[in-house]
Amino acid sequence: MILCCGEALIDMIPNTTQSGQAAFVPHVGGAVFNTAIALGRLERQAGLLSGVSNDLMGRKLQDALGSSNVDAQYLIRSDRPTTLAFVELQNGHAKYAFYDENTAGRMITDQDLPAIGADIHALFFGGISLACEPCADTYASFLEQHGQERAVVMDPNIRPGFVPDEARYRARLKAMLAQADMVKVSDEDLAWIMPEHTSLQEQAAALQACGPAIVLVTRGEKGAIGLLANGEQVEVAAERAEVVDTVGAGDTFNAGVMARLDEFGLMQKGALRNLDADNLMQALSWGAKVAAITVSRAGANPPWLHEL
Repeated sequence: MILCCGEALIDMIPNTTQSGQAAFVPHVGGAVFNTAIALGRLERQAGLLSGVSNDLMGRKLQDALGSSNVDAQYLIRSDRPTTLAFVELQNGHAKYAFYDENTAGRMITDQDLPAIGADIHALFFGGISLACEPCADTYASFLEQHGQERAVVMDPNIRPGFVPDEARYRARLKAMLAQADMVKVSDEDLAWIMPEHTSLQEQAAALQACGPAIVLVTRGEKGAIGLLANGEQVEVAAERAEVVDTVGAGDTFNAGVMARLDEFGLMQKGALRNLDADNLMQALSWGAKVAAITVSRAGANPPWLHEL
């Protein structure tokens, strides 16, 4: 099983009523939740470790996991509210306003963490859960406890406006990156993490020097590049798509990459650290196909395997 560790929330997507009034429609979401859902729909064994509320929205999240074949046994349930993310679309690109104080997802601590089984061979971390305390420290602790023998994948999904203490965040992120085997960032994320470097190539190499064997960089319509442990680089073009919105695009790209590597039996720590260019190229291409379907429809609605 690939255990996805991080937030599950409700995306409030803009829409209009029949009378033409502006409205928001609730959709299950969250970067890590979306990745877990996409993995389940791509018929890989996936689970979610997250703080989830017992409220109405929390039940919607759990029901969505079940209907997409995602294992919910590692959910940490509480009576705190569910995080809400109101989405504003600007030329199809999503901007977010989060309502996250004292929520079920944010307030988990080390004492809440479950024991995990030997069937979990890979861990995925990402999203706003790596920025917001106390859950950020909790996920960092979980990685330290369980990441040494398992493949570790990260997508920091940087949102600078969501970081209350940049120095603390950068220190935590650096410690987690040092334990990762593969890291995916957008070009914007990469520029924020490595501001002292100017070119994308220099930034990616500097990120790789922090610890991960593989660095993946997505560049929107320009496609994605992958930097291997031996310094070799591969590149794939973006799949052509009629973009409705970009909500969940990066999350489903992550799932596509991991799903293909898992299918090849390569979602293991040693295998990732010795990955060859051909396998990485196939994984990136699959990720691009998965993401292209997601952006062609509203909200984070990853494709099922039969759609590919």
